Amino acid sequence: MYKKNSQFRRYFCKFTPIFAEKYISSTPPYQIAHGVYDHLLRLCLEQCGKVKRRQVFDEMPQRISQAFYACKVIHARSLILGFGLNGKLGNAILDLYAKCGNAGYTKRVFERLELRDVQGWNSIMSLYLRSGLLDRVVELFGSMRDLGVVPNPFSYAIVLSACGRMMLIEFGKQVHCDVIKMGYLCHSFCEGSLTDMYVKCNALGDARRMFDQLCSPSLVSWTAMITAYVQMGLLDEALKVFECMQSLGCVPDHVAFVTVISAFVNDGRLDKARELFTQMPLPSTVAWNVMISGYAKRGNEAEAVNFFLMMRKMGVPSSRSTLGSVLSATASLKRLDIGLPVHAQALKQGLDRNVYVGSSLLNMYAKCHKPESARQVFDSLDQRNIVLWNALLGGYVQNGFASEVVELFMDMKDGGLQADEFTYTSILSACGCLKRLDFGSQLHSVIIKTNFESNLFVGNALVDMYAKSGSLAEARQLFETIKGRDNVSWNAIIVGYVQEEEEDEAFGLFRRMISDGTPADEFAMASILSASANLKNLARGRQLHSLSVKYGLATSLFAGSSLIDMYVKCGVTETAREVFYRMHKWSVISMNALIAGLSQDNMEEAVKIYKLMLAEELCPSVITFANLLGACQSPCRFNLGRQIHCLLLKKGILYDDGYLGLSLLGMYMDSHSNEDANKLFLEFPEPKSAILWTSMISGLSQNNCHEVALGVYREMRSYNVLPDQATFASILKVCSFLTSLRDGTEIHCFVLRSGFNSDVLVCCAIIDMYAKCGDVRSSVQVFEEVDSKLDVILWNSIIVGLAKNGYVEDVLKMFGELMKSHVNPDEVTFLGVLSACSHGGKISEGRHVYNMMVNQCGIQPRNDHCACMIDLFGRWGFLEEAEGFIEKLQFEPDAKIWASYLGACKLHGDDARGKRAAEKLIDLDPHNSSAYILLSSIHASSGPGCSSMGGGAFTELGSFFHKGDGRGLRRNLMSWNKSVESPVC
Repeated sequence: MYKKNSQFRRYFCKFTPIFAEKYISSTPPYQIAHGVYDHLLRLCLEQCGKVKRRQVFDEMPQRISQAFYACKVIHARSLILGFGLNGKLGNAILDLYAKCGNAGYTKRVFERLELRDVQGWNSIMSLYLRSGLLDRVVELFGSMRDLGVVPNPFSYAIVLSACGRMMLIEFGKQVHCDVIKMGYLCHSFCEGSLTDMYVKCNALGDARRMFDQLCSPSLVSWTAMITAYVQMGLLDEALKVFECMQSLGCVPDHVAFVTVISAFVNDGRLDKARELFTQMPLPSTVAWNVMISGYAKRGNEAEAVNFFLMMRKMGVPSSRSTLGSVLSATASLKRLDIGLPVHAQALKQGLDRNVYVGSSLLNMYAKCHKPESARQVFDSLDQRNIVLWNALLGGYVQNGFASEVVELFMDMKDGGLQADEFTYTSILSACGCLKRLDFGSQLHSVIIKTNFESNLFVGNALVDMYAKSGSLAEARQLFETIKGRDNVSWNAIIVGYVQEEEEDEAFGLFRRMISDGTPADEFAMASILSASANLKNLARGRQLHSLSVKYGLATSLFAGSSLIDMYVKCGVTETAREVFYRMHKWSVISMNALIAGLSQDNMEEAVKIYKLMLAEELCPSVITFANLLGACQSPCRFNLGRQIHCLLLKKGILYDDGYLGLSLLGMYMDSHSNEDANKLFLEFPEPKSAILWTSMISGLSQNNCHEVALGVYREMRSYNVLPDQATFASILKVCSFLTSLRDGTEIHCFVLRSGFNSDVLVCCAIIDMYAKCGDVRSSVQVFEEVDSKLDVILWNSIIVGLAKNGYVEDVLKMFGELMKSHVNPDEVTFLGVLSACSHGGKISEGRHVYNMMVNQCGIQPRNDHCACMIDLFGRWGFLEEAEGFIEKLQFEPDAKIWASYLGACKLHGDDARGKRAAEKLIDLDPHNSSAYILLSSIHASSGPGCSSMGGGAFTELGSFFHKGDGRGLRRNLMSWNKSVESPVC
């Protein structure tokens, strides 16, 4: 500090005995004292002039400390030299302490002043006014008047400002009378302060009368009237006063301009604000700040950034408000290329450690997906208050670093800071993402203890946390207790039910929200449309589409994307395209939804949407390429899949995300290109994930390369990669196809060691493997060892396994146990039981099971169920009942049903029914040779005097041949010598 103020030291050294000996010897003592006094006074006044409050507190706070130190040095020197606080020097020291904002020193100096003139009173009153001690201002003004000190116009301006802020209109009127009495009414300070006082006291009429009485209103008065109209919301009147001021030759200052511009910015009339801004000769930093923050807050972030760049080009210095606003705009735009230079400028100006700028930097880096940079900014800050902690926690939540949020929260608590509602919102969101119900419940207890449960933000976050953690009962209970529910409250609970696939409850809450008078926003509409998409309920989806049009949400980003997804999942791709092209703005999500639908039926159109995505300068996501690859399974699209593979390699993103690699591997496997799939698999870096190994095993299995798949599994184990449940399910399926009981048993042992023996999917695969290998005893043993048998898939595995091995009685027994366990059987369950009854000749049991499926369980019979029943009746000679069953079907019997019936007629020698069945079968499938062969066999065995296929048989067949073009018969003549079995279950 001494170095920074060396000019004071050098100056004062002139008056010490050592350096002033020659000067003292030639100068009279009274002149020496007078010269020192004048120099001290001049120095003090110079420091007063340097302290400009509007700049100090925003741009260069170090000036305050420098001026304060200088003041103490001058004060000390005046005491040492015996001047004390006498005369003008004492008042100047008082004024400098006041301008530095030090109330303690100012008060002590004021009390010790030998002569308190009006400037001294004004200094201490102005300090109390700036400090918000308005009562002290009024009290001091009264004391000054009681002591006979005559106020000057500045004194009246100070006390009138205090009256306006305290809304003391009666006392203000008394001061008004005193101003008139003193003849200061036309003084610029007084007239402006009087107008401003009446304005702040909401006495617009008095303010206008005061203003109209002025012969030549000052700039302060004009500004006060403009402010009055702005505060009353009369912007047009304020603009008229502003224009009138200009027409009368009064040039508006920056305060007047900023007042009017701010009013229009806050009213959303940015064009008018911009027009006024362009009229300013040299816009100040404050004016630029108003425009930048105005555009940023109104969603026009790009224009806010443009204003900032123009401001820099014109050389106008930035303030903390400037940097905070432009960083906020940059964060919304996710423009890191702009944010980095702004950060550099903050470093250059020394504002990077400011709390407001620091929190804006944290937010910018978080929105630009640079959480590590946000953490570096946070660590560099000396003062870390709750605002900065909240900014960092919120940034980590936005970037999906939920675990880090929990750690940071614990660090914050260890530092002794108390969480507020925004802190709890972030940490609860992290708990929801992590499904940390235990920690979330503990936080809930702390929230209740700290009385934050009634806070709407915290209440919404709690509902969201419980819903995402799968605890819908607690979420619903909390939701019902929230007072003043907003859209976020409704969205949290609706999304929770949709995610848990409880769509009916979600629809009920959505209807309740509408009836309660809360209009659906785009997030609520997007959620409820997702529920319709999950159910593939097109009728309800169309109703929601109409509602979204009513609310003006059909073309919004989130609701529009969900509409596209709903129509795509419901198979109405053309309507999805119409919704897409009506949207005002597209996103990667909306384009991905349309590509997913178009890629199945119209690949060319899907590729066009992809090209449109690139034209719109949107970055395709992993989902984009995965959707395109998912449709490249047929030979005609295989080359397109290869092109996408090349594009991914060119972009260098193939190995960044395992999902893309899996999609590409799946494309090659679905295209039966095992060699390409193997090459791609080998290109993946080591160590390969269990998911990649499983995808390879599953793909080879579906392409009937079971031996190779088993070899890949063994290679996987040689790399010490631990299989997961999907791996075990896939390799056990391979063992089932190979009927390799030895390999299957070994894998079963490894399942037991790995702890996956309680997984339902793995247990089902083990049961199926043992059943297909003929080891039914082991299959039943595995089933019995399962602790929880609440999943119908488990029951289906053992029932189908027993049925395929001919254990009919055991199937029926197992089905009975299923019904007693209160597990609802599904279509597969009944198909397995009916198949067992068919092969075991259980006619009455089959009838009972079928009736139970239709009448008791409400399951609509499929074609394969009906084919099983016909095979059951026909196989055991109940042809008449089988025929009656066919006639009672609610749908048109397909070829499989007639083939089953025809086989039964052949088996039991019923020619008449066989001919009718053959005719129906040939009508449905004229190119199927089995109908002709079976019918020929019927005629051969029943024709008069024929022991083999005779001419009569061909005569009868001729009535069927002429119905087609004959190509089916010629194509299938060579297959007549093949034996054809009845297609049964």
